[in-house]
Amino acid sequence: MNIFNKDIFFQKFAADENGKGAFWSFQLAGWGAYTLVTFFSFTYLENDIAPFQITHLLMQAFLGVLCSWPLRALYGWSFKLTILSQIAVALVASSLLALLWTCLRIPFFIWISGLPDMWSEFNEWFYGALFVFWSWSALYFVVKYYLLHKLEHKRLIEEISLKREEQLMRVQAESSTREAQLQMLRYQLNPHFLFNALNAINALVVLREDTKAQTMIQQLSSFLRHSLDSDAIENVTLEDELEMLMLYLNIEKTRFDERLTLEFDIEPKAKKAMVPSLILQPIFENSLKYAVAASETGGSIRMTAQVSNNELDVTITDTGPGINADRVRQGRGIGLSNVQKRLEVAYTSGYTFSAAVNDSAGFSVAIRIPYKTAINT
Repeated sequence: MNIFNKDIFFQKFAADENGKGAFWSFQLAGWGAYTLVTFFSFTYLENDIAPFQITHLLMQAFLGVLCSWPLRALYGWSFKLTILSQIAVALVASSLLALLWTCLRIPFFIWISGLPDMWSEFNEWFYGALFVFWSWSALYFVVKYYLLHKLEHKRLIEEISLKREEQLMRVQAESSTREAQLQMLRYQLNPHFLFNALNAINALVVLREDTKAQTMIQQLSSFLRHSLDSDAIENVTLEDELEMLMLYLNIEKTRFDERLTLEFDIEPKAKKAMVPSLILQPIFENSLKYAVAASETGGSIRMTAQVSNNELDVTITDTGPGINADRVRQGRGIGLSNVQKRLEVAYTSGYTFSAAVNDSAGFSVAIRIPYKTAINT
């Protein structure tokens, strides 16, 4: 960060009323200190304390206040210039005002002291005045740059504080998202699915189909392990998502046997697309519940995925019995609403989601999201 930001400095002090108060405090204190130093170093030590000396000291301090006053506005304006230009302005202006201060002090001193012509000592008076006004200018810039440093430091602290607040808000948002996603995960592992799977395993055991029962237990174990190990917030490739989905579908395939037909038409490019993890399973679960399980002859579920115009299009269609709109809202709408909320969290408004009853029978869900791979994510 550039500590000496002249633009910010000039804007800050150009109309700073508090700065005016500080200026006059320094102004009066400085010239008061100059008067005391002059008194004790010359007048008092030389034992030359006369009324006109005291009057002259007070008057030259008053004239010094008046002569140095215009420098504040001039130096404030000069902060828009380069450093070298500022130095040049300060030297010329302070020298001219030192000359004016000298020309005012000498005739006043002659008038109140009654001494003869003092103009012969003009050089000594002027050199002394130059030292005073150059010192005044140096102190002015030191104070102003110090105040600028404090201003920039304060702004830096405020920026750091703002960034920390933003980070805190981001962490809170991520925490809320994580909580929502974990709720989604609990939904995906709902008791309905577990009860059906365990009942199917129990039926296989009763029928002494030990091999199938063992296979289904292994499938259920693998599905639960992957569900609990996966991060519900991170995105995964569609290929990995399908691999996870098949752990679930294999269980249902064992349960429904020939009553369930699965079809997948996945474009190779689409397999590389990044999608929210565990986003497909609730959709398939809806189809299994309301299409396959509800029909004595079962049904089929077909999924297609392709990339078009840099977007991933996913469509899941089942061929179960026809259902009315009320049943869609009361049944399928719960899981699908959860899916839509997750898409909204992940893509804000950069996605489309639609679910509708087919004209003949069955149900279709269509999702369109931006196509991103692990490389350009």
